[in-house]
Amino acid sequence: MDGTVLVADDDRTIRTVLTQALTRAGCKVHATSSLMTLMRWVEEGKGDLVISDVMMPDGNGLETLPQITEKRPGLPVIIISAQNTIMTAIQATEADAYDYLPKPFDLPDLMKRAARALDVKRRATPPKPTEPAAASMAQEDLPLVGRTASMQALYRLVARVMNTDLPVLITGESGTGKSLIARAIHDFSDRRTLPFVVAAASDLEGVDGPSAVLARAKGGSILFDEVGDLGEATQAKIVRMLDALSDAAPRVMATSQRDLTEKMEAGEFRQDLFYRLGGVTIAVPSLRERVDDIPLLASHFLARAERDGAPLRRFAPEAMDLIRAYSWPGNVRQLENTIRRLTVTSPAEEIGKAEVEAVLGNQPAIEPLIGGGEGDKLSASVGKHLRRYFDLHGGVLPPPGLYARILREVETPLIEIALEATGGNQAKCADLLGINRNTLRKKITDLDIRVTRRRKLM
Repeated sequence: MDGTVLVADDDRTIRTVLTQALTRAGCKVHATSSLMTLMRWVEEGKGDLVISDVMMPDGNGLETLPQITEKRPGLPVIIISAQNTIMTAIQATEADAYDYLPKPFDLPDLMKRAARALDVKRRATPPKPTEPAAASMAQEDLPLVGRTASMQALYRLVARVMNTDLPVLITGESGTGKSLIARAIHDFSDRRTLPFVVAAASDLEGVDGPSAVLARAKGGSILFDEVGDLGEATQAKIVRMLDALSDAAPRVMATSQRDLTEKMEAGEFRQDLFYRLGGVTIAVPSLRERVDDIPLLASHFLARAERDGAPLRRFAPEAMDLIRAYSWPGNVRQLENTIRRLTVTSPAEEIGKAEVEAVLGNQPAIEPLIGGGEGDKLSASVGKHLRRYFDLHGGVLPPPGLYARILREVETPLIEIALEATGGNQAKCADLLGINRNTLRKKITDLDIRVTRRRKLM
């Protein structure tokens, strides 16, 4: 590695580590804790690469980027930041940063990126203007928060595809924030001043349905929400609509919590639609896959609740351990609702373990059952997911009351499916299940099951 690197960070330890590592790699290094000093070096023509923090004592590193580009077109800048949100990645990309890394960063990874930045001559492109509507959107209003590797990779992918015309398919479990990501792609893209339209199946009904959706979008963005749940006729309409798009067409995005590849192979999803929607696929990780982000999200939701008028709250360490250990089958949405409830019901400023146990005791106990061969026995499938549920607690026992929660989770869908199969006829359903009719009625009430009378399936 050869070249001069300018390092700007108010953390002395980071300046020391980067100076030593870059010097050992063969670079000359100038390090400072001041953006004013950094800009003076840039104006003097020093440096072949800038590595800068965002929040500095005398300013914001992201806001300095356009000035660096103006003074020294082609000078690559790598942004490092402890603000681990999608907004930071998007703002770094919009400000024409060469790369973006969250803190704490992996030093070997940063060194590889620095080497590439020094080797590749960047194109000098003017910074994109930030529309007032997008700039005024507070980053805390987007709960796309996370410092884990999976979320940081997601942020970078969103930032790269934001201003392309490629269709985007966003996949992930319910409650992971798929629609929020679609909205973020639109709100921080070049189409931000144009409409963002969520097209439901009902919007595509009738001969004029698709044309009406296009008229509403006006070249902005169209989101087909949970496209895996759409029927064959609606899928066909979307295909015809996409085939008829002109050059001034809106950006097309779709979300799905179902595996569209499996549905396509089963003949339940059109192959031509699958390939039209899947220009870029963004897979949103479940909360179980990014446990280290849970405290960050919890703090975010506590701060939001306080802004909305709730009392100041914080979690005791053992309470946070319990929250981290829970499997969160409803993902970020379930976590947000749970914390909102705790901020209201907790009598003290510090939320303790007992209060968390009481709230989680009424929550679903296991993650959604995903995968598994068709030939698997029910007991084997349930056993597999129960073992995973215990493993997710990392040696800590789940909240008390597990037996009742597990039975409730199995019992509810069993009764719902049996009622659906018997067309909502409770007498037939009770007979099918082999239980007393009064017992069935009580369970329907206790489990808050909605009964709809219709033509029976069997």
